[in-house]
Amino acid sequence: MTNLRPVTVITGASAGIGTALAREFARHGHDLALVARRGDRLEALADEIAAGGARRPIVIVADLLKPDIARTLGDALTAQGAEPQFLVNNAGFGLVGLVEELDRAEQISMIDLNVRVLTELSLAFVESLARQRGGILNVGSMAGFLPGPGMTVYYATKAYVLSFSEALASELKPRGIRVSVLCPGPVPTEFAARAGIKKDIAPNVITHSAEFVAKQGYAGLMAGTRVIVPGLVNKLVILLLRFIPRGLITAAVDRRQAKRRPARGA
Repeated sequence: MTNLRPVTVITGASAGIGTALAREFARHGHDLALVARRGDRLEALADEIAAGGARRPIVIVADLLKPDIARTLGDALTAQGAEPQFLVNNAGFGLVGLVEELDRAEQISMIDLNVRVLTELSLAFVESLARQRGGILNVGSMAGFLPGPGMTVYYATKAYVLSFSEALASELKPRGIRVSVLCPGPVPTEFAARAGIKKDIAPNVITHSAEFVAKQGYAGLMAGTRVIVPGLVNKLVILLLRFIPRGLITAAVDRRQAKRRPARGA
Protein backbone atom coordinates (compact mmCIF):
# COMPACT_ATOMS: atom_id res chain seq x y z
CA MET A 1 0.00 0.00 0.00
CA THR A 2 1.07 3.58 -0.56
CA ASN A 3 -0.16 7.02 0.35
CA LEU A 4 1.25 8.52 -2.84
CA ARG A 5 -1.35 10.00 -5.16
CA PRO A 6 -1.54 8.72 -8.75
CA VAL A 7 -0.44 11.03 -11.55
CA THR A 8 0.03 10.82 -15.30
CA VAL A 9 3.63 11.63 -16.20
CA ILE A 10 4.06 13.17 -19.66
CA THR A 11 7.51 13.76 -21.12
CA GLY A 12 8.05 16.35 -23.82
CA ALA A 13 4.96 18.16 -22.57
CA SER A 14 6.11 21.64 -23.56
CA ALA A 15 4.92 21.50 -27.18
CA GLY A 16 3.06 19.64 -29.89
CA ILE A 17 1.57 16.23 -29.19
CA GLY A 18 2.87 16.33 -25.61
CA THR A 19 0.93 19.49 -24.81
CA ALA A 20 -2.19 18.12 -26.51
CA LEU A 21 -1.92 14.89 -24.52
CA ALA A 22 -1.58 16.85 -21.28
CA ARG A 23 -4.79 18.74 -22.04
CA GLU A 24 -6.58 15.52 -23.00
CA PHE A 25 -5.60 13.65 -19.84
CA ALA A 26 -6.50 16.68 -17.73
CA ARG A 27 -9.88 16.92 -19.47
CA HIS A 28 -10.58 13.38 -18.30
CA GLY A 29 -9.74 14.17 -14.69
CA HIS A 30 -6.16 12.93 -14.41
CA ASP A 31 -3.66 14.69 -12.17
CA LEU A 32 -0.52 15.39 -14.17
CA ALA A 33 3.23 15.68 -13.89
CA LEU A 34 4.68 17.58 -16.85
CA VAL A 35 8.31 16.99 -17.85
CA ALA A 36 10.48 18.91 -20.32
CA ARG A 37 13.46 21.25 -20.46
CA ARG A 38 11.50 24.45 -21.15
CA GLY A 39 10.20 25.39 -17.74
CA ASP A 40 8.43 28.56 -18.89
CA ARG A 41 6.24 26.58 -21.25
CA LEU A 42 5.49 23.93 -18.64
CA GLU A 43 4.49 26.58 -16.10
CA ALA A 44 2.20 28.27 -18.64
CA LEU A 45 0.56 24.92 -19.47
CA ALA A 46 0.17 24.10 -15.78
CA ASP A 47 -1.49 27.48 -15.19
CA GLU A 48 -3.83 26.89 -18.13
CA ILE A 49 -4.88 23.46 -16.85
CA ALA A 50 -5.39 24.78 -13.32
CA ALA A 51 -7.46 27.68 -14.66
CA GLY A 52 -9.78 25.10 -16.19
CA GLY A 53 -10.61 23.73 -12.75
CA ALA A 54 -8.18 20.82 -12.59
CA ARG A 55 -5.51 20.34 -9.96
CA ARG A 56 -2.37 22.21 -11.00
CA PRO A 57 0.10 19.78 -12.56
CA ILE A 58 3.46 19.04 -11.03
CA VAL A 59 6.14 20.71 -13.15
CA ILE A 60 9.48 18.92 -13.49
CA VAL A 61 12.08 20.79 -15.50
CA ALA A 62 14.62 18.20 -16.59
CA ASP A 63 16.92 17.20 -19.41
CA LEU A 64 15.92 13.61 -20.12
CA LEU A 65 19.36 12.84 -21.54
CA LYS A 66 21.00 13.32 -18.15
CA PRO A 67 22.25 10.13 -16.46
CA ASP A 68 19.86 8.24 -14.16
CA ILE A 69 16.87 10.27 -15.30
CA ALA A 70 14.37 7.71 -13.99
CA ARG A 71 15.66 8.17 -10.45
CA THR A 72 15.57 11.95 -10.86
CA LEU A 73 11.93 11.89 -11.95
CA GLY A 74 10.99 9.33 -9.30
CA ASP A 75 12.55 11.42 -6.54
CA ALA A 76 10.83 14.57 -7.81
CA LEU A 77 7.45 12.83 -7.80
CA THR A 78 7.95 11.33 -4.34
CA ALA A 79 8.85 14.76 -3.00
CA GLN A 80 5.45 15.93 -4.26
CA GLY A 81 3.66 12.96 -2.69
CA ALA A 82 2.96 11.35 -6.07
CA GLU A 83 3.76 8.28 -8.15
CA PRO A 84 3.03 7.35 -11.77
CA GLN A 85 -0.27 5.75 -12.66
CA PHE A 86 0.16 6.44 -16.35
CA LEU A 87 3.41 7.16 -18.15
CA VAL A 88 3.38 8.93 -21.51
CA ASN A 89 6.73 8.68 -23.28
CA ASN A 90 6.28 11.47 -25.79
CA ALA A 91 9.72 13.15 -25.84
CA GLY A 92 11.70 12.55 -29.01
CA PHE A 93 12.99 14.15 -32.19
CA GLY A 94 14.00 13.37 -35.77
CA LEU A 95 16.49 14.63 -38.34
CA VAL A 96 16.15 14.78 -42.12
CA GLY A 97 19.29 14.09 -44.10
CA LEU A 98 21.78 11.44 -45.13
CA VAL A 99 23.48 9.64 -42.25
CA GLU A 100 26.93 10.48 -43.64
CA GLU A 101 26.11 14.20 -43.67
CA LEU A 102 24.16 14.64 -40.44
CA ASP A 103 25.99 15.37 -37.23
CA ARG A 104 26.95 12.02 -35.71
CA ALA A 105 26.54 13.17 -32.10
CA GLU A 106 23.02 14.44 -32.84
CA GLN A 107 22.08 11.11 -34.38
CA ILE A 108 23.36 9.24 -31.32
CA SER A 109 21.42 11.65 -29.09
CA MET A 110 18.32 10.83 -31.11
CA ILE A 111 18.79 7.13 -30.35
CA ASP A 112 19.45 8.00 -26.73
CA LEU A 113 16.22 9.96 -26.32
CA ASN A 114 13.88 8.05 -28.63
CA VAL A 115 15.03 4.60 -27.50
CA ARG A 116 17.11 4.48 -24.32
CA VAL A 117 15.19 7.05 -22.28
CA LEU A 118 11.82 5.66 -23.37
CA THR A 119 12.96 2.18 -22.37
CA GLU A 120 14.46 3.31 -19.07
CA LEU A 121 11.30 5.11 -17.99
CA SER A 122 9.02 2.31 -19.19
CA LEU A 123 10.87 -0.18 -16.99
CA ALA A 124 11.50 2.08 -14.01
CA PHE A 125 7.92 2.56 -12.84
CA VAL A 126 6.41 -0.89 -13.34
CA GLU A 127 5.65 -1.34 -9.62
CA SER A 128 3.73 1.91 -9.26
CA LEU A 129 1.90 1.36 -12.57
CA ALA A 130 0.82 -2.07 -11.33
CA ARG A 131 -0.27 -0.68 -7.95
CA GLN A 132 -2.32 2.00 -9.65
CA ARG A 133 -3.70 -0.30 -12.38
CA GLY A 134 -2.44 2.16 -14.97
CA GLY A 135 -0.42 1.97 -18.13
CA ILE A 136 2.13 3.28 -20.60
CA LEU A 137 1.54 5.24 -23.79
CA ASN A 138 4.63 5.32 -25.99
CA VAL A 139 4.52 7.82 -28.83
CA GLY A 140 5.84 6.17 -31.95
CA SER A 141 5.11 6.99 -35.57
CA MET A 142 3.87 5.51 -38.82
CA ALA A 143 7.58 5.68 -39.65
CA GLY A 144 8.02 2.65 -37.40
CA PHE A 145 6.39 0.46 -40.06
CA LEU A 146 8.82 1.56 -42.80
CA PRO A 147 12.49 1.67 -43.74
CA GLY A 148 13.43 5.34 -43.91
CA PRO A 149 16.31 6.41 -46.14
CA GLY A 150 16.71 10.14 -45.69
CA MET A 151 15.65 9.83 -42.03
CA THR A 152 17.34 6.49 -41.43
CA VAL A 153 18.04 6.70 -37.72
CA TYR A 154 14.69 8.28 -36.85
CA TYR A 155 12.69 5.60 -38.66
CA ALA A 156 14.79 2.92 -36.98
CA THR A 157 14.13 4.36 -33.52
CA LYS A 158 10.40 4.33 -34.15
CA ALA A 159 10.57 0.72 -35.36
CA TYR A 160 12.11 -0.09 -31.99
CA VAL A 161 9.35 1.78 -30.13
CA LEU A 162 6.70 -0.18 -32.02
CA SER A 163 8.28 -3.59 -31.41
CA PHE A 164 9.19 -2.84 -27.79
CA SER A 165 5.72 -1.57 -26.93
CA GLU A 166 3.87 -4.50 -28.47
CA ALA A 167 6.04 -7.01 -26.64
CA LEU A 168 5.92 -5.07 -23.38
CA ALA A 169 2.12 -5.05 -23.56
CA SER A 170 2.14 -8.85 -23.51
CA GLU A 171 4.62 -9.05 -20.64
CA LEU A 172 2.90 -6.52 -18.42
CA LYS A 173 -0.70 -7.55 -19.08
CA PRO A 174 -0.66 -10.07 -16.19
CA ARG A 175 0.30 -7.20 -13.86
CA GLY A 176 -2.79 -5.25 -14.90
CA ILE A 177 -0.72 -2.70 -16.84
CA ARG A 178 -1.90 -1.70 -20.30
CA VAL A 179 0.70 -0.63 -22.87
CA SER A 180 -0.13 1.17 -26.10
CA VAL A 181 1.98 2.66 -28.87
CA LEU A 182 0.60 5.73 -30.64
CA CYS A 183 1.66 5.82 -34.30
CA PRO A 184 0.49 9.06 -35.91
CA GLY A 185 1.26 10.16 -39.41
CA PRO A 186 2.50 13.70 -40.03
CA VAL A 187 1.44 16.26 -37.40
CA PRO A 188 2.09 19.99 -37.93
CA THR A 189 4.13 20.78 -34.82
CA GLU A 190 7.63 22.05 -33.99
CA PHE A 191 8.90 18.56 -34.84
CA ALA A 192 9.23 19.41 -38.54
CA ALA A 193 11.35 22.48 -37.91
CA ARG A 194 13.59 20.56 -35.47
CA ALA A 195 13.94 17.74 -38.00
CA GLY A 196 15.03 20.11 -40.77
CA ILE A 197 12.06 19.42 -43.04
CA LYS A 198 12.07 22.15 -45.67
CA LYS A 199 8.78 21.53 -47.52
CA ASP A 200 5.17 20.85 -46.62
CA ILE A 201 5.13 18.03 -44.12
CA ALA A 202 2.85 15.64 -46.08
CA PRO A 203 -0.41 15.39 -48.03
CA ASN A 204 -3.39 16.70 -46.07
CA VAL A 205 -5.18 13.37 -46.29
CA ILE A 206 -2.71 11.72 -43.88
CA THR A 207 -1.94 14.79 -41.77
CA HIS A 208 -3.79 15.27 -38.47
CA SER A 209 -3.71 17.86 -35.71
CA ALA A 210 -1.97 17.21 -32.42
CA GLU A 211 -5.37 17.49 -30.71
CA PHE A 212 -6.88 14.75 -32.90
CA VAL A 213 -3.87 12.50 -32.31
CA ALA A 214 -4.06 13.08 -28.55
CA LYS A 215 -7.75 12.18 -28.42
CA GLN A 216 -7.11 8.99 -30.37
CA GLY A 217 -4.13 8.14 -28.18
CA TYR A 218 -6.02 8.61 -24.94
CA ALA A 219 -9.06 6.63 -26.10
CA GLY A 220 -6.88 3.82 -27.40
CA LEU A 221 -4.87 3.55 -24.21
CA MET A 222 -7.98 3.43 -22.06
CA ALA A 223 -9.47 0.78 -24.34
CA GLY A 224 -6.32 -1.32 -24.15
CA THR A 225 -5.51 -0.98 -27.86
CA ARG A 226 -1.90 -1.98 -28.40
CA VAL A 227 -1.20 -0.16 -31.67
CA ILE A 228 -3.05 3.11 -32.24
CA VAL A 229 -2.92 4.62 -35.74
CA PRO A 230 -5.02 7.81 -35.83
CA GLY A 231 -7.05 8.39 -38.99
CA LEU A 232 -8.83 5.98 -41.33
CA VAL A 233 -6.57 6.68 -44.32
CA ASN A 234 -3.48 6.14 -42.17
CA LYS A 235 -4.85 2.79 -40.99
CA LEU A 236 -5.42 1.76 -44.61
CA VAL A 237 -1.88 2.80 -45.55
CA ILE A 238 -0.42 0.61 -42.80
CA LEU A 239 -2.59 -2.29 -43.96
CA LEU A 240 -1.52 -1.89 -47.59
CA LEU A 241 2.16 -1.78 -46.66
CA ARG A 242 1.97 -5.48 -45.82
CA PHE A 243 1.37 -6.29 -49.50
CA ILE A 244 3.97 -4.01 -51.12
CA PRO A 245 7.54 -5.25 -51.66
CA ARG A 246 9.96 -3.64 -49.21
CA GLY A 247 12.23 -2.52 -52.02
CA LEU A 248 9.46 -0.44 -53.55
CA ILE A 249 8.58 1.07 -50.16
CA THR A 250 12.21 1.98 -49.51
CA ALA A 251 12.57 3.63 -52.92
CA ALA A 252 9.34 5.61 -52.43
CA VAL A 253 10.44 6.89 -49.01
CA ASP A 254 13.86 7.80 -50.42
CA ARG A 255 12.28 9.89 -53.19
CA ARG A 256 9.99 11.63 -50.72
CA GLN A 257 12.77 12.50 -48.29
CA ALA A 258 15.02 13.74 -51.10
CA LYS A 259 12.47 16.50 -51.76
CA ARG A 260 12.47 17.58 -48.12
CA ARG A 261 16.18 18.06 -47.55
CA PRO A 262 18.70 20.58 -48.89
CA ALA A 263 20.69 19.57 -51.94
CA ARG A 264 24.23 18.32 -51.35
CA GLY A 265 26.57 21.22 -50.80
CA ALA A 266 23.73 23.67 -50.22
